Parts: sequence; C-alpha cells; structure tokens
Amino acid sequence: MTKALIRLFVKNHENTRDPAVRGAYGRMAGVVGICCNLLLFAGKFIAGTVFGSIAIAADAINNLSDASSNIVSLIGFKLAEKPADEDHPYGHARFEYLAGLAVAVMVLVIGVELAKNSLDKILHPTPVVFSWLSVAVLAASILVKLWMAVFNTHIGKLIDSSTLQATAADSRNDVLSTGAVLLATLISRFTPLELDGWMGLAVAVFILYSGAGLIKETLDPLLGQAPDEALVHYIHDKVMSYPGVLGTHDLMVHDYGPGRQFASVHVEMAAEGDVMENHDVIDNIERDFWDNDHLHVVIHFDPIITSDEKVNDARHWLGELVKDIDPALTIHDLRMVAGPTHTNLIFDCVTPAGFEMDEADLKQAIKQAVRSRRPDYFCVITVESGYASIPH
Repeated sequence: MTKALIRLFVKNHENTRDPAVRGAYGRMAGVVGICCNLLLFAGKFIAGTVFGSIAIAADAINNLSDASSNIVSLIGFKLAEKPADEDHPYGHARFEYLAGLAVAVMVLVIGVELAKNSLDKILHPTPVVFSWLSVAVLAASILVKLWMAVFNTHIGKLIDSSTLQATAADSRNDVLSTGAVLLATLISRFTPLELDGWMGLAVAVFILYSGAGLIKETLDPLLGQAPDEALVHYIHDKVMSYPGVLGTHDLMVHDYGPGRQFASVHVEMAAEGDVMENHDVIDNIERDFWDNDHLHVVIHFDPIITSDEKVNDARHWLGELVKDIDPALTIHDLRMVAGPTHTNLIFDCVTPAGFEMDEADLKQAIKQAVRSRRPDYFCVITVESGYASIPH
C-alpha cells in the first residue's frame, strides 16, 4: 500500500534529493496521518463517551493530538520548500524543525490535560460499561497504528526526515498505550479491578515522556548539534580518496534544515606541488560533494612541507607524543623555524568535545614532553576545540 501511495501522489519519487520531491513525500505523509488519526479519534471518542471509559477517551484525545501534529508537520514541510531569498540566503528548511518543536509542545500540553482528567477519574471513579465494540475499536486502532509506524519509518528513511522518524516512533508508542487501554478494558470485564483511571494516567505519562523526547530531538539541530558520525567519516573518506590529499582537519558542518547542509574543511596537500593543480583538485572535490551529495563544501588549502625530513620526523613523533597525553588529541599545521639557539615548533593541537584538561595545563604538558625529548625545541601552541571528530 505504501508503494502504491508513493506512485500515486509523488512525481519523480526516485529523486529524493530534490527539495520538491522531498516536500511531496512530506505532504503525502501528513495527509495520510491526518486521515488515519481523525478516524481513530472519532471511533475511540464515541466508544469512550458512550461506555464511560476515561482511558479510551484519553487514547482518543491522543489520536486527535497526533492529527494536530500531522497538520503542523504538513505546514512545516510546505514552508520548508520556500526557496532562498534575500533575507534568508540559506533557505527555509529549518521550518521543518520548528514544526517538530511545535508538535512536541502540543503533545506536552495535551499530556498534562489527560493527566488531570485521569487523576479526577481515580479520585472520583465511575463504572465503565464493557462492550465488545470498544474492544474491536481498540484492536483496529492497534493495527492501524502499526501500519502507520511502518509507513512513516519507510518514508522517513527515504527522505532522511527526523520529523517523520519521530512520527513513526510516536505511532509505535501509541500501539503500546492503546494496548494498555485494551488490557484495562478486558481486566475490568473479567475481574473486579477497576483500572480505567490508572491506565488513563499511564497513557498521559507516556505522552508526556514522548513529548519531552520530541522536544530534545527537534531542539538539537536548531541549537547546532554535532554532525552525524557517519557523515563525518563519509566526508573524510571522500576527501582522502583524491590524489595529493595528505590529511584533513577543522571540519565544520552547519545544518540549515534537511537537505540544506553546508560544510567547511581544511585539506592538507604538499607545499612543493603545483598550486594550480592543487587548486583544481580542491575544485573537483567541492563539485563532487555538490553533484553527488547535494552538500555545499568549502575547502581551505593547507600547504604541508613534505621535502624536509626534520619536519616530517617532528610531525610523526609530536603526533605520538600528544596521544600519550590523551589518545584523542591531534596536531596539524606544523612549522619549524630554526634559530641560532633554539628551534620553534609552531602547531595547532585539537582537543575533543568534553576534554577536561585546562588549556594552560595542556600547553604546559606538551611543552614539558617536547623539552624532555628535545631541549632545544620551543613550542608555540594554538589549542583548538574539535567541532567534528575526523578520524586520523
């Protein structure tokens, strides 16, 4: 059924890197979600109201909140399609993240209201009229939500959408919450236990927990989270595959929304090489990323002296020396300036995220280690924080 919907509503569905195609996928997923959740809300709300079950009514409101979330997501996908303009040169794709944040806030608000209603039912219980119709409605809801979880997972992976992946997770959570309500309904039918209010409260707590998780997931890219480790390795491996590239460092990835990523990286090449040839290689790398990955990459050329054995030797043992202090430390941009009484070692040292040693203490530790090996070497160190962990 999923493939049939894609063929019916998404033109050029194979070209998922095209923003227009991506938007069509998002709109289709939103409309499907709205229709399914409204049908589930209607069925559960009628059953919960007629038979006096706060748990079923709570689960119905949860489906209504899901439909509202789908509407917000639909609007977010539509706004995210807007092209770049003078005021927003990087486009409007972050609207998708903002839509996800709005959805998460709505989920939290509804979760609080459901918790209040469930507590009232616990404190002032009323009998629940059992009906096999209610059981059938809940069972059908579980099947529909299972399909929606598979559907949104598939579409989310196709277009790499964190919003749809979150929607899929929410559908999976709904299967669990609706299953709990169904269990309470059956228990109240065959035992004297009355768990309706308690199950309603459990559903509310589950909604609140899911909402908190959704807020974190949508806030992270807005706040500038670290790039995906797989993307970092992919960029590194592609850059290193080009002839003449000796190393990379200082990778930064800026996320302006799905399909709107920009990156900058320093690329080390032999200083003795032809400048125009090196520039041509860098141009080819940048074009490769854009043509094949739709990723804007700006490359800074770092010339590395390769013909001086002293520099090569120092680069090797200095790299090992800093790793003795911490295996995650790396160096780059090493230069040696010889003088009549000493030689200056000028280099950058990159520290990983969460590195605990103070900058001054780190510099002192490196200087002492170098002095113990070469008393005539003085260190001039620039300490940098790593924005992305490029493998070395």
